[in-house]
Amino acid sequence: MYSTEIEVRTGSVAVVHDLTKDAEAFLRDADAEDGILHVFVPHATSGLAILETGAGSDEDLLMALDELLPRDGRWRHQHGSPGHGRDHVLPALLPPFATIPVLGGVMTLGTWQSVCLVDTNLDNPVRRVRFSLLEG
Repeated sequence: MYSTEIEVRTGSVAVVHDLTKDAEAFLRDADAEDGILHVFVPHATSGLAILETGAGSDEDLLMALDELLPRDGRWRHQHGSPGHGRDHVLPALLPPFATIPVLGGVMTLGTWQSVCLVDTNLDNPVRRVRFSLLEG
């Protein structure tokens, strides 16, 4: 299995960060043919999503998360910035992993799909993302 980890700077605001080009570069570096690409975020406060970006869906996702998981004082998990407890609930809704079939070295994403890191944690501006290729 070929695997590598990259660092992503997400900053101090909630973000949907497109990882698609990073995943494509990983597959090129791996000389991928057919297999499974596994993407993993080893953090307790971020997740992965496969969705359309650039047409408003990424902002809509962040808005929906703000409505589902308000950044307020209701959370029992209290360390960090106000409302940070909601960031620890995020991975239950957006898991920290994604698995994408790869055929001929190319992810089999739909026309408008992108692989995205979703990070709402205002306290941690740097994330690690692991790409692993299981060849078939």
